[in-house]
Parts: sequence; C-alpha cells; structure tokens
Amino acid sequence: MEPSAKVDTQPKPRLIVRLGIFLASHHILFSALCCSAGIIALLFLPSLAKNTYLSENALIPGSANPLFSSEDVTEANKFIKGIEAAAGESRGGMEMSKFIVQQMKDLGAEVCYHEFLPHSKHFHPLKFFTSMTNDLAVRPNGTYSNSGTNTIGIIRAPRGDGKEAIVLVTPYNPQRVQANEVLSLALGFSVFSLLSRAAWLSKDIVWLSADSQFGEYTAVSAWLNQYHNPMFVGGVKHEPDGIAEKAEFTDFKRAGTMAAALIFKVGETRNYGDRDSVTMYAEASNGQMPNLDLLNVVHYLAVHRQGFRVNIETISSLLSSAWLRAIAEVIHTLGSILRKINPDWKLDITASDYVEGTANLASSIYNQALGVPTGSHGAFRDYQVDAVSLEFSPTFYIRNENAKSSFLVRGGRLLEGVVRSVNNLLEKFHQSFFLYFLTAPSKFISVGVYMIPFALLVVPLPIVAAALADGGRKKGKSIDASKTKGSADNLQTEGGSWEWLQAARVLLVIQLWAVIVSLLPYYISQIPDGTPIQSSVIWVVLAILTLIVLYAMFGSPYSAGVEWKLLKATMITSISIGLGLMSIINFATAQLGALIVIPMCLFSRPLKAQLGLSFLPRTVLCASNILLAVFGFPPAALLIMKGLSKGSWTVDLGDFWASMEFLWEWSSATYLYLFLVHLPCWLLCIHVLLHPCRQVGSKVKRE
Repeated sequence: MEPSAKVDTQPKPRLIVRLGIFLASHHILFSALCCSAGIIALLFLPSLAKNTYLSENALIPGSANPLFSSEDVTEANKFIKGIEAAAGESRGGMEMSKFIVQQMKDLGAEVCYHEFLPHSKHFHPLKFFTSMTNDLAVRPNGTYSNSGTNTIGIIRAPRGDGKEAIVLVTPYNPQRVQANEVLSLALGFSVFSLLSRAAWLSKDIVWLSADSQFGEYTAVSAWLNQYHNPMFVGGVKHEPDGIAEKAEFTDFKRAGTMAAALIFKVGETRNYGDRDSVTMYAEASNGQMPNLDLLNVVHYLAVHRQGFRVNIETISSLLSSAWLRAIAEVIHTLGSILRKINPDWKLDITASDYVEGTANLASSIYNQALGVPTGSHGAFRDYQVDAVSLEFSPTFYIRNENAKSSFLVRGGRLLEGVVRSVNNLLEKFHQSFFLYFLTAPSKFISVGVYMIPFALLVVPLPIVAAALADGGRKKGKSIDASKTKGSADNLQTEGGSWEWLQAARVLLVIQLWAVIVSLLPYYISQIPDGTPIQSSVIWVVLAILTLIVLYAMFGSPYSAGVEWKLLKATMITSISIGLGLMSIINFATAQLGALIVIPMCLFSRPLKAQLGLSFLPRTVLCASNILLAVFGFPPAALLIMKGLSKGSWTVDLGDFWASMEFLWEWSSATYLYLFLVHLPCWLLCIHVLLHPCRQVGSKVKRE
C-alpha cells in the first residue's frame, strides 16, 4: 500500500506544464492553426489601421496666420533669375554656390562652404556597421577635381540660446541644374528669407543647399558627419578650386542640437491630377522611422491648410491585382458580418480602400525591411534626428508664372507652418510612435497591432522543437536499452540524451559556412573588371566548394548519424533565435522572414519518410515541401519580392549580386539576416528533406 500512497501524495504538474505537454503532443495541429492565424491576421492589418493624430499638444499646427506673402514670391523670382544667370557663367557649379552664399550673406546669415568627396562604395566586413560618412571629409593634401561643395547658411534665433536648431535641406546638382531644382532653391531661399525676419524664432535655422552631383544622401551625410564629428587639421589652409573668394567662408559653422529636419525639392511636372501633390518619404536605415507627430504635422498643414494632395510610396502592381481584389471582397464581407455582431469591431473596410491600403502597407514593410533609406532624411536618423523628405509634384508647367507664384505661396506657407510647429517644442519628439507602418498618409498601424501576426507565426517554434527533441530522445533511449542494459557509461555517451550534441555540431558547421559565404564578396569585389554575372557565378562556386571542404573536415549531417527529428529541432531553435534578434534590429525584416521561413521549417519532413503514406497525402506533402524549399531559397525569395514590388519577373543571375551589393553598400542588417539566419535555415531544411531515414534499430541488431 505504501507505493500507492506515495503515488497519490505526489503533486500534480502545474497548469502551464500540462498545457505545454498537451501542445507538444499535438504540435502538428497547433503549428497549422498558428500559421494560418498569423497569415489571416496579416491580411487583416489594413482593416486595423487607425487615423493619425497629434500626440504632442505643443505643436498646435496652423494656430498662427502664415506670414509668407507675395513679397516673398517676388524675392523668389529674383533669386531664380539671378541663379539662372550664375548657372550660365558657372565653372563646375562654383558661380551658383557663390551666388547662394552672397544672397544668404545679404540676409545677415552666417555662411560657410563644406567640401566633401564622393563615397567610395566598397564592401569591408570590419566596417559594416560603421557610418558610411567616415571617409567623406576632404583630406587636406588630396586633390579637389572631383569634390562637391555644400552651401550652409545659419540664422541665429532672436529668442533662443543657440542650443537647438531646425534644418532645411534643398538638394540640387550644380553640374546639370534643372528648372525644377532652380524652383526648389528659390522656395528654400524665400522661406529662409522670411525666417531671417521672424521675431518669434526660438531655434536657430540652418539652410543646407546640398550638392547632389554624387547623390543627395552623400552630400547630406558628409555635412552631418562634419557637424557631429569635427575634423581639426592644424596648419593647413586651402582655397578649393582656386577660388580665393571662398577662403573666408571655409571655416565650418555650427548651430545647436538639431530638433528636426525637412528635406524638400520640386519634382517633375505631372500631366494628371487636379491639384499639386506632396510625397512624403520617411523610411531610414534598418527600418528606422521618424516620430509620427512630424508626419502628422506635415500632412495636416498640407491637406487642411494649403490644399496639397499628400501621397506616400505604394506598390502600383498591387493596385490592379485580381487576387488582391478578391481578398478585399472577402475581408469586406467578413468585416460587415463582424460589425453586425459587435458595432465596436470596425473592420468593414471597402474593397477599394483595402486594396490601396494593402499596396501602401506592402511598400512600407518592403522599404523598412530593405534597410536602405528612401531619401537623404535617413542620414539625419542615423544621428537620432527626426527628419522627413518632401517631394512636390506640380501639375503646371514650370514656366507658367501665375501658377508658379501660387505654388510658391502654398509651398512656402507649408514649410513655414512646419517650422513654427517644431519651434514650439520645448523638448525632442517623444510623445508619438517611432515603430509603425503606414497604410495611407493619414492612417498607420502601431507596433502593438503589427506584432500580432509575427507572434502567431513564431509561437509554435519552441513547442515543435521541444516535441521533436523529446521524440528523438525517447527513441534513442529505447535503442540504447535494447543494445545494453548494464553499462551506465554507454548510456551517457551513446544514449539519446547526448545525441543533440551531434545536431549542435552540424549547426555550428553550417553557421561557420554561412559566415564564410557572407565574407566572400569582400574578395570577389576586388577582382578587376568583373561583371555581376561573373561575380555571382564565382560566389556560388566558392560557396559550394567551401561547404564540401567543411563537410570533409568535420563530417556531414548524414555521416554523423543525426536523426532527422533532432536535426529539425536544431533548425527550429536556430531560426527562433535568429528571428528574435532580427525583430529587435529591424522588425519588418523579421516579419517578412518569418512569413517565408517558418512554414518551410515547421512542415519540412524527409521525402523518404513519406513513402509509407497513401498516394494523396504523400503527393501533397512532397509538393508542399518542395515548393516551400524553392520559395525559401534566398535568390528565389528576392525574385518574389522584386516581382511584387516592381512587377518584373525576369530572372538574371547578375541581379542577385547587384541586390546584395546594394545591401552591403548601405550596411543593411538585412544582408546579415539573409546569410546568417535565412541561408543556414534553408540548408538545414534541405538536409531534412533529403535525410536517408536509416533505421538505427536495424544497425543495432546487426551489431
């Protein structure tokens, strides 16, 4: 009776332990339900978008009457005539810079030049996460035949203490100036002229005329690097390009800590639309976004005060997609039914709004996941400065004086209003969201909502890994028990409880291979006159040879005798850690990666293990495993992203090299994810699919 009494007195496992055991015993059904729920939740995101709102009361946009008037338009027109004359006489763009500096000086502003060199785009693994502007400053003993010149003007605030500043940036190419760039400079000068007379300023105003002949981002980031990391060169004085008049302005001048930055330019004239539009670009490096309040201020003033149409980037190919239209109708029907059940569930979005919101949402996720800034505002975000790029798209011909004057008034008042709102702030932007996706210029999805699909996709991973590892351990123990019963040493060294070490060794070998593959471009890019196709072929060949050498040195998964369940459990554990880390660095990359790689990991099964099934289940499993493995291959995944974003489905081996080169030039963390997380997981999945499934029990009997 004593044993039974002891059994009765043993405490029951806790509820969470029993729940874990239950889910592990039904991990296949649990995985299917969670993956389906995650995809459905992702499709419902456009319906869950909220209208934007101002969180910081101090901004009060539009509370003051604008001061920008026709007199400022007259100054802008004079500026246009003067800079066009300077452009005709310009030697390498220097006359334009001199004209801009003289106009700033006449307003009483502090002015200076900033010389910089173009960024040398070269992959270096030891400088992957360093700023790309470290080599942009002009070296004192270098040559200046291929340098750019930024022009900076600073207005000291009459009511400020010089500790804060607002930055206005106008990019232009002095080597090949266009009419729209001249109009951008005129708009910037007219606003700068107005602010030089403003008695309400409490923050300094910096106007940067950025020389964009090497790219807008290069010019702005070079200036920011010099602004925050000054270079002191003793005993060296230089007059760039032989212009003696510039020597007095070569001393670099600074204002206070940057509160916000506005980058604006006038784009090409549109031949469609009933009114002028403004396109906002907000994505910075590695998914960083400015504070949502800054975008809200721009949108409110542009739409409700100046009558602009505000746009954001969209994936145009999705707007005409038939399958997306069908999904929109289904979502609309479900939303209407749910609204009748509970009026608080406002999910009944119209089909057209759903399609447009999905196209905008896909563009927002794609741009953030790419990790590359969509404009020169990204350089400010690297220094934790909130910035946004505005591209005006007029509907009139640039030479139309009446329409141009009206445009200058509305554009100037928009910029003045944004400066007024930021000028009211007593501290940095902090009230609103920094983590969000945009589905429209006035609609957003916060981090608390878009984390739900990712959580649903990720939550089965530890459950499935535990179930597979436990199954492999029990099988190993039963085999060891049949092989020997009396040797405790054999049980420890050869038992199933230690088989995970073999799987861990396989994972470490594959991770080492992935690191080597990610570093190969450093050496391949040094090959002279190499085309993208040649570089891609060399990369693939070297990757295959490296894998063969590592397997010859440390053994392959099959030679180590690792059971496929333990191999799959190790793969799932690895992808769980990788996606968790990536969600901290760039959540959009983790979201897209989870959507591709998690179904491939969860439902991978050896093809030989499916031979015992009937015809229909075997065919479905084989087809789904092969399809997921093909879509999970990094070049195939990039092809899908390219096709959905640009509508181009052409296959070119050189495109993969160009895409990877684009990522490492911008130090995008997506490059590291693809090669250190995604690629090892895909290779492990291939090993699972091709696993021989040898019966270890038969080997024991033979022994």
